[in-house]
Amino acid sequence: MLKVGIVGAKGFAGEELIKLLLKHSQVKITALAARMEGKSQDIASIYPYLEGQLDLPCEDLETATIAKKCDLVFLALPHKVSQGVVADFIKAGKIVIDLSADFRLNDPKVYEQWYETKHLYPELLTQAVYGLPELYREQIKNAKLIANPGCYPTSIILGTAPLVRERLAGTEYILADSKSGITGAGRTFVRNFIAAADKSDNLKAYSIGIHRHTPEIEQELSKLAGKETMILFTPHLIPIMRGLLSSIYIMPNSNFNTKELLELYKEFYKNEPFVRIMPEGQFPETNEVINTNYCNIGVKADERTKRIIIVSAIDNLIKGASGQAIQNMNIICGFDEKQGLV
Repeated sequence: MLKVGIVGAKGFAGEELIKLLLKHSQVKITALAARMEGKSQDIASIYPYLEGQLDLPCEDLETATIAKKCDLVFLALPHKVSQGVVADFIKAGKIVIDLSADFRLNDPKVYEQWYETKHLYPELLTQAVYGLPELYREQIKNAKLIANPGCYPTSIILGTAPLVRERLAGTEYILADSKSGITGAGRTFVRNFIAAADKSDNLKAYSIGIHRHTPEIEQELSKLAGKETMILFTPHLIPIMRGLLSSIYIMPNSNFNTKELLELYKEFYKNEPFVRIMPEGQFPETNEVINTNYCNIGVKADERTKRIIIVSAIDNLIKGASGQAIQNMNIICGFDEKQGLV
């Protein structure tokens, strides 16, 4: 039985990890930590529905204490906070799956530019494996540090990967318009959003042209393309709790019809348990993927504009965060990749 700890158990991603791992037959949750201000609290008093399912205290983070209780640690901490905690657990010999952005970017200078803080452990960036199983499964198998992808990058990279890797589309200028449920912004934001009646029926674009997921997307698409890739990415918050949908526009290098595109995508993802390609003329909706680890993708060749249109949908808390983290854990530990997720 694999013993796991969850750091950041009071956030949405931490809560989702608990719910999913309780369904996993080869895992036991042995430690929980969060910002508790010195007062530990039984997890069932934080999430009453866990009464009778998980009898553990949630405590302030002490890495040495957590490390003694666990083989593997999930970190669901804010960006910039996570890097020091990761380093401590790696030093203690633990496998770490980090849901923050602190180890996703290969170049510390790029991290410092977009996150406006110095990266204190650049030597660990070379050890970190980007945790997108559909692209890096073999590297994930032997990883000690997983940089779990962001939710927006997951939807956009999976949506464009077949075209980009096969060099079938231009990569100088990709357009991505993404819309996410409010849980992607964190628990404090959600409380404030719900409390503000004038905002609860509202659609908002934010971080236009400067969203921190941009370099992550460009880094991974550039690797696939074998050359520099640029993306114009605009995220939006929509008044639903969870779910994320990306509409992506890309210029093909030659003429395609929709049927040919669908064959390309089906072949590319034929062995992927969590990617589903929609039939011709159908496009994903968030309701189809809520509470699942699936990414649904629809594609169309638009003859009028000579563009390819891709629509991808995920649950931002599962395939966009905690579910993907567990998928990575399953690969590392040699479990069935779908264990705990279906």
